[in-house]
Amino acid sequence: MAAPNPRRRRQREHYTRLTRPLVRDAGELRPASWEEALERTTEGFRRNVEARGPNAFGMFSCARATNEMNYVAQKFTRVVMGTNNVDSCNRTCHAPSVAGLAHAFGSGGGTSSYQEIEDSDVIVMWGSNAREAHPIFFHHVLQGVRNGARLFVVDPRVTSTAQWAEHHLQLNVGTDIPLAYGIAREIIHSGLANSAFIARSTENFAAYAAAAEPWTLAATEAETGVPAELIRELAHSYARADRAQLCWTLGITEHHNGTDNVLGLINLGLLAGHVGRYASGLNPLRGQNNVQGGGDMGAIPDRLPGFQDILDTGVREKFTAAWGREIQPRYGWNLTQMLDHIERGDLTTCYIIGENPVQSEADCLHTIKRLSNLDHLVVQDIFLTKTAQLADVVLPASAAWCETDGTFTNSERRVQRVRKALRAPEGARDDIEILCEIARRFGHDWRVTPEQAWDEMRSLAPNHAGISYARLEELGGIQWPCYSEDALEPSYLHGRLWEEDPAKRGRPAPFTVLLHRPPVDELTAEFPLRLTTGRRLDSYNTGVQSGGFDSPLRKGETLDLHPVDAQHLSVAEGEKVRVRSRRGAIVAPVRLDPGLAPGLAFMTFHFPDEVDVNAITIEATDPVAGTAEYKAAAIGVDRLTPEELEAEELAADRRAAEQRSALTAARA
Repeated sequence: MAAPNPRRRRQREHYTRLTRPLVRDAGELRPASWEEALERTTEGFRRNVEARGPNAFGMFSCARATNEMNYVAQKFTRVVMGTNNVDSCNRTCHAPSVAGLAHAFGSGGGTSSYQEIEDSDVIVMWGSNAREAHPIFFHHVLQGVRNGARLFVVDPRVTSTAQWAEHHLQLNVGTDIPLAYGIAREIIHSGLANSAFIARSTENFAAYAAAAEPWTLAATEAETGVPAELIRELAHSYARADRAQLCWTLGITEHHNGTDNVLGLINLGLLAGHVGRYASGLNPLRGQNNVQGGGDMGAIPDRLPGFQDILDTGVREKFTAAWGREIQPRYGWNLTQMLDHIERGDLTTCYIIGENPVQSEADCLHTIKRLSNLDHLVVQDIFLTKTAQLADVVLPASAAWCETDGTFTNSERRVQRVRKALRAPEGARDDIEILCEIARRFGHDWRVTPEQAWDEMRSLAPNHAGISYARLEELGGIQWPCYSEDALEPSYLHGRLWEEDPAKRGRPAPFTVLLHRPPVDELTAEFPLRLTTGRRLDSYNTGVQSGGFDSPLRKGETLDLHPVDAQHLSVAEGEKVRVRSRRGAIVAPVRLDPGLAPGLAFMTFHFPDEVDVNAITIEATDPVAGTAEYKAAAIGVDRLTPEELEAEELAADRRAAEQRSALTAARA
């Protein structure tokens, strides 16, 4: 057995569960009583809001916490603090999916159930390594393949998902819109568009068809790198299929034009009529257990629970009557905008529950600078994350998935019960209990159980009205919409589009004309490689929940390069190199991956204590959704001399020592 790595032990120390509140005095965090921590929390929120108004406050809610917690968190933001500045990590990953689906169909959920993919004829996985990022869903994909479905994968890498595909379309990063247009033009010119569906249920088709016209198979191949015959094969197979599913994840959304990318895929669904029917749909796959639910509960700045628009006067009046406080008739700031307003000095106090933006945001050094400028930062979490280390108050939560009661909502809009199985560490408190205690200090008599919070939510959100705890116990899970406790809706959405009666069909789904905009971070002689990021099967997000133990699965971070690029750089497998962008530099060992195209590199964000990849990613954001372009940074790679490598390791040791000092209070 290999000898323990002392540096690895030091890195693991910050995974110790928080059991005591911490407050900052003289620049250092120290243990405090719950009374002192809550009083400091309340005083800081009150001081900033009284001085600058409600919009001085911002809430980052948690996509891993229950629906009930997210409901109470957004209600706290709107009722107690008086602002709509609430958001979650939905902004980091799938906000473009919500924006695109809502634009086309009026709601931001995926259109189909997992079961339906087993009965599809064609499955297209676009920008999605579901085998590693969504392994439970991928079991349904494999069952569909066993049942005869043809699997197409569109991805810049030969991923483990692509290895299962009948056809892999290995496109250049940032060319999704040209590829979607090329597929569309081939469908139209081959007479395979669903003309009856288009005429009856869509609008703006003529303008869309005109926009697709320049993207011949040859032009599309030249721009995307995908051979023309593969483009034609996907176009004909998708359009001719009786049932077809188009699924995507962060390879589509985490771009400066992520919403446009999503709309490009929706256009294809409308063109072929693959939406609104069983086993034909458009589906974003969520990366965390409750990303869908957090948005459904209103933990986003522009929608109230049930995805109801804040600008709708009738909606605001309903919530005002129920909550006893008028809702601001304006959209709040999303997470990206809140960070911008922190930098400008408009937003001066933040409450962060279960999120770790210091390590999850692109160009994270900029995020650290912004959060450090806050007058008052409160972090509520189960571990002392890097974000919590910046806080003025740290509140220990009993919020691990097995320590709480409530519900989660998965990617197929299925609400499921979660039940408390383990007792939380002594000294930690339930998220909802903490929120209610702070609300009481502001004069609101809040004392709610998870079920009471859920019942209040569904009394205000029609699409959840029929989902009671009792029915969830009986049925095991229920998809929204569910308008009545006496019935269930179909597993797929937007069947109205197939109604013959125009009154039942409702508003048509629009085709959207899109422009191709290449990645913001340009390749140059100084930064000649394109870095794209993603997940691996063996770890989870920023590693806080999956990095605190030794395991043969835990491989650590690497810079994956094509062998041709490694040869050009004269670097070998396992050799540590400097990876630099226009924003910063990191050091990582090389891993050779022939599944990459030459010129393309890959890294994850799972091991930021060792290699903080988001120090080099770019924060260029989608103007509609606010999601950053994690998938397309320009980088350079340098060999390190032994002296340079030793200096880098000494610097890493210094940073670890600084972190250990910050952790002393948490371990007290």
